[in-house]
Amino acid sequence: MSTASATSEPTAFDVLIIGAGISGINTAYRLQKAFPQYQYAILEARDSIGGTWDLFRYPGIRSDSDLYTFGFSWYPWNRSNPIGEGKDIRAYLQDAMTAHNIAPHVLLKHRVLSVEWDQQRWTANVQNEDFQYQFSSKFIIFGTGYYDYDKPLATTIPGIQNFKGDVIHPQFWPETFDYADKNIVVIGSGATAVTLVPKLAEKADRVTMLQRSPTYLASVTNLSSGGWLSRILPSSVNYYVNRFKRLVLGRLMFLFCRTYPNAARAFLEKRIVPQLPPGVPLSPHFKPRYKPWEQRLCACPNGDFFAALRSGKAQIETDYIETVESDGILLKSGKRLSADTIVTATGLKLQFAGGIPIIVNGEKLDISEKHIWNGIMLQDVPNAALLLGYTNAAWTLGADASMSSICRLLSLMETKGYSVACPSLRDPSKLELRPLLDLASNYITRAQGAAPKAASLRPWTGRTNYFSDLYFATFGNITEGLELTT
Repeated sequence: MSTASATSEPTAFDVLIIGAGISGINTAYRLQKAFPQYQYAILEARDSIGGTWDLFRYPGIRSDSDLYTFGFSWYPWNRSNPIGEGKDIRAYLQDAMTAHNIAPHVLLKHRVLSVEWDQQRWTANVQNEDFQYQFSSKFIIFGTGYYDYDKPLATTIPGIQNFKGDVIHPQFWPETFDYADKNIVVIGSGATAVTLVPKLAEKADRVTMLQRSPTYLASVTNLSSGGWLSRILPSSVNYYVNRFKRLVLGRLMFLFCRTYPNAARAFLEKRIVPQLPPGVPLSPHFKPRYKPWEQRLCACPNGDFFAALRSGKAQIETDYIETVESDGILLKSGKRLSADTIVTATGLKLQFAGGIPIIVNGEKLDISEKHIWNGIMLQDVPNAALLLGYTNAAWTLGADASMSSICRLLSLMETKGYSVACPSLRDPSKLELRPLLDLASNYITRAQGAAPKAASLRPWTGRTNYFSDLYFATFGNITEGLELTT
């Protein structure tokens, strides 16, 4: 491997953004709008933009939030389907970058190996194919999402080594795999499984979703809202009306589920029953053991999952696996599912800051030992932000609220002549800890030990909700818990 000279001058920027997914692109727009004088670059490890939406290519891949809220407020989603498919989202992100001249700032195939803070600046050690370089910046922003792109969530499936057919994890879906006329078992019950089943059923001979426990499903109409108001308002105004309506209704639905779980359960179940085919009971297949919104609610655009069940091409089984055999799966109940393909939609592995080593004044940081400042910055880590979205709403909303706070902080630093802003916590023992990600999903609970610490009150909280976070970004005490130095 060739390496750039250690004595060569690093490429200097005001801000480095790591990741050219939806968070990184939004960050670039907000940054260049607020600080047109800043020099910035987006470092992207992959050979194309899009992040999650470029990585995941399994059949039917789509957003699990509507694009009125998941998309950019500054570049309205202009398609008729609010829940967008992966290819449309990738095109949308590219269009947004082109329209706002963000693309020239993106450096593809630039993998960040580590970042190091020394006194007043960050140095990013970057690999580009066979060469290594150094980039430096005053401020660094991690727009890396929270999925591990290289490793899925580890899971144990007894006897899986005995299976003679194809075993596929959705995160690494083979581009050349033809699922026509296949007999497929999809193991899992989350959003990935619920997305895959109806799409695979279009061509496969049979698709079975095998779940240990069900999740809450809700059919949603996947068409732009109509009505008399949309006919009299300009399309741009109508977009923001729809966005606000979905923000409010989404928040109210979450609060309803958390405050009145029994009523919410009854409401959701009542909507499912008429969509089930004869012979498929509500229990046990659609009666989760947990309360609504303790795990993420799965949306079914136009009820496609239930339509697949009614077509006879898809079925659902709720049971535990006894063992996998060479051509099928034996269940604890004694029932046997034949299969020539198994899809392990068993979860994704979470990873913070892209797994990039963070070194501050010569010491490597352990993220799990640090508290998070207003869901944005890490304790004892100067001039750095970690963009996190919401677990109970569209991811982009959280990343955007964070950028509003970051821009306000950068403006304060410019005005007052501060060069360093570092969260500082004198007595962490006084804090009442809370989970950073407030959901009980398996992939989230398994990642809590690697996540930054969060508390119940600002400034050491994680993400709360969009309206609260936006209020804080605009009017909150932006200096509490920060050490600001010139």
